[in-house]
Amino acid sequence: MKIRLIDIAHGRSGDKGDSANIGLIAYDEKGYKILEKYVTADVVKKYFEGICFGPVERFEMPNILALNFILHNALGGGGTVSLKHDAQGKTLASALLRMEIEIEEPV
Repeated sequence: MKIRLIDIAHGRSGDKGDSANIGLIAYDEKGYKILEKYVTADVVKKYFEGICFGPVERFEMPNILALNFILHNALGGGGTVSLKHDAQGKTLASALLRMEIEIEEPV
């Protein structure tokens, strides 16, 4: 079964220099378990191919039902030097929430 991340989570994103930060926060524990299982650093790296040119790190925060991703070398040098339309990465959470994933269990 396919689901969109926006159906189980909300998100926020921003920047730290040339790295984008994306937080995915599940609406409930079931959603967090799905995020934890299916939304890996490799999946996020592949999804942002052509935008993220460095590694992607994932940090788990089960106490707040959240995953945090750092996308290195993703902002064209950062807000003060980048020519990208979104040099602070503010729209990246919205983009990630539109990702569809294939899951085994029904939501």
